[in-house]
Amino acid sequence: METPNAPNPEAAAPADTSADINGRLSSLLALIAQGDQTAFAEFYSLTSRRVFGMARRVLIDTELSEDTTQEVFLQVWQNAAKFNPAAGSPLAWLMTISHRRAVDKVRSSQSATDREARYGASSQEIDHDSVSDEVGSRLEAEAVVRCMETLTDTQQESVRLAYYGGLTYREVAERLNAAVPTIKSRIRDGLIRLKTCLGVS
Repeated sequence: METPNAPNPEAAAPADTSADINGRLSSLLALIAQGDQTAFAEFYSLTSRRVFGMARRVLIDTELSEDTTQEVFLQVWQNAAKFNPAAGSPLAWLMTISHRRAVDKVRSSQSATDREARYGASSQEIDHDSVSDEVGSRLEAEAVVRCMETLTDTQQESVRLAYYGGLTYREVAERLNAAVPTIKSRIRDGLIRLKTCLGVS
């Protein structure tokens, strides 16, 4: 199975061609479960911008978001038969997979940074390049911590629960006893401040 090319982040999301997009996606998933590559290509075309958008909001980095998007659709190809229409819509199922993949990517990246920092601190015989790498990793981690501290307490709590705790907007709202629109606003404003602080365009 050849995975379609990664979505172009500059391209506009295609308009829905049917009022019953979820019905169409359900039909496509049934065909994908049977190994239908044409159905997979159509499913990808209809949903890849949404998946990339979800990944981009969590990861910020375009290349990581593209990689995550490809991983999501590989999972769709391999697990289409596991989709249960009674449990929710195809888009809800797909967005759940996308969010989990993106959060896993964040955690994996953070774990790798932590492991490198611990190794660098314990190593007694390291060359100049290793020192440079270690300093770079520590500076990046310190920059994230420093920039998180520029957020308000409520923004920090909301961002951590959503992107490090893997909770949905509604779950964060329930945890913090706040309205969903309020939580969305906190997270949006917090991410904007983080991007500005970290110098991410």
